[in-house]
Amino acid sequence: MPPKTETKPAKGKKPGKPSAKANTAAKATLRGVNSHKVRKVRTSTSFHQPKTLTLSRAPKYPRKSVPHVPRLDASKVIVHPLNTESAMKKIEENNTLVFIVDVKANKRQIREALKKMYDVNVVRINTMIRPDGSKKAFARLTPDVDALDIAATKLAIV
Repeated sequence: MPPKTETKPAKGKKPGKPSAKANTAAKATLRGVNSHKVRKVRTSTSFHQPKTLTLSRAPKYPRKSVPHVPRLDASKVIVHPLNTESAMKKIEENNTLVFIVDVKANKRQIREALKKMYDVNVVRINTMIRPDGSKKAFARLTPDVDALDIAATKLAIV
């Protein structure tokens, strides 16, 4: 074997000792990566699965070929205005119009239908299911609108 020759160190570096970073890396490889794992203490007796990412659906094609028409539009919500003595009394004294409406219609749908069909603003709507199974709606109009005028012109019941 040839004799060892000493090599000159590069400028600015000390010959000999390895860096501290290299030492820690060497120790970590000897020790292994799992040596400092700590087990989590479980305080609950029940196990809940983690809420992981749920992506929103992006279907490749629509499941229905044609979307259904709204089941209750304005003309289906209001069946007809009611013209009885008690209804006429409500119109004259309480500024209230009385209608027979669809049983499945709610108060919001009735309000929107009245606004669309007769162009009236409603203060409140009371509903009741009659003994014959139909739904009656009492629509109290705003004070600036006369229910008798609406009944005569738009409903033609007076």
